[in-house]
Amino acid sequence: MGWKTLDDMDLNGKRVLLRVDINVPVEEGRVTDATRIERIVPTVTDILAHGGKVTLLAHFGRPKGKVVEDMSLKQVLPALEKALGRNVTFVPSLDAAAEAQGDLQLMENIRFYPGEEANDEGFARQLAALGDIYCNDAFSAAHRAHASTEALARLLPACAGRLMQAELSALEAALAKPERPVGAVVGGAKVSTKIALLENLVNKLDVLVIGGGMANTFLAALGADLGKSLQEPDYYDTAKDIMAQAEKAGCRVILPVDGLVARDFAKGAAHEVAQLCPDARLAEDQMVLDAGPDTVALVESAFAGLRTLIWNGPMGAFEIPPFDTATVAAARAAAKQTRDGTLTSVAGGGDTVAALNQAGVAEDFTYISTAGGAFLEWMEGKTLPGVAALGG
Repeated sequence: MGWKTLDDMDLNGKRVLLRVDINVPVEEGRVTDATRIERIVPTVTDILAHGGKVTLLAHFGRPKGKVVEDMSLKQVLPALEKALGRNVTFVPSLDAAAEAQGDLQLMENIRFYPGEEANDEGFARQLAALGDIYCNDAFSAAHRAHASTEALARLLPACAGRLMQAELSALEAALAKPERPVGAVVGGAKVSTKIALLENLVNKLDVLVIGGGMANTFLAALGADLGKSLQEPDYYDTAKDIMAQAEKAGCRVILPVDGLVARDFAKGAAHEVAQLCPDARLAEDQMVLDAGPDTVALVESAFAGLRTLIWNGPMGAFEIPPFDTATVAAARAAAKQTRDGTLTSVAGGGDTVAALNQAGVAEDFTYISTAGGAFLEWMEGKTLPGVAALGG
């Protein structure tokens, strides 16, 4: 890819400006989920072990260039020190940064400065004066052209941190240079939010499984009457275009052939299995809330022929049992193949991570991205400013 890693840098005695994402959930001043903090530990530890000094640059919330007290990074300091097992010096302002003591310090919320989101080069030069090396370990912020993710990377010798390195390597293995055949599961509620993603993927995949509410739009575009199921009539033509692109590219599209149908969107709602593809005729008050057993069998069979799988979005309303059945079954099938060493599986997106955790298989996937928007934009084939600035 062309980007450097920590292994390419001489860190001894160097001041490293390390961009991280520790934008974690906080309630009443306490961190409730330290996952993002824990994931930067290998990079921080590595730099310190090689004689480097670390200044952490991070954002918290959306203060829009103003000081907002309840968005101060000071409240994540205890969780950060606990994860790293050492003291961290808190630097309350840019002016105080040059005089801060110690090998490890945390700068106050970088978005308190208007120059950050404006990607202002003057502000980036102020930051650059504080370090000798720039290291980006925040792939989740790499789709933003901000001073601490883009401009700063062009002013100092730059590299990817361990988390960024793992993320980029996993995505390269999944999309740039995958072992074929390669497939994807794309689910979720709406086609409208994933048009660019689908248009990019159909030209790169051998198999595309479409699930969730968005599958209803594809089925309806083919003539199915799905009652009051969630669908987007304005995107019927888009769905047809995507299927035509897939056919031209030699990508097999799998839509639900059956589904769990209910009249109420509620936990444990009475439901039945109905045939969907190609000529479903549901009652006006019925809706499809999950893929059915025949679809699950079809998907599992397709997985068996793959060597690489990308997963984004659930196959049904997984938050409400029993409409998590298809998502859980398919996820467990993919996880088993991954454990057996026959499949490289990469997943990302908030609902996706939650669904895989619900299925109890998150640890079994080859790689799970927590990057959200950056993961989606990468899958859409877009250039990410924070990656491009590293030379990738």
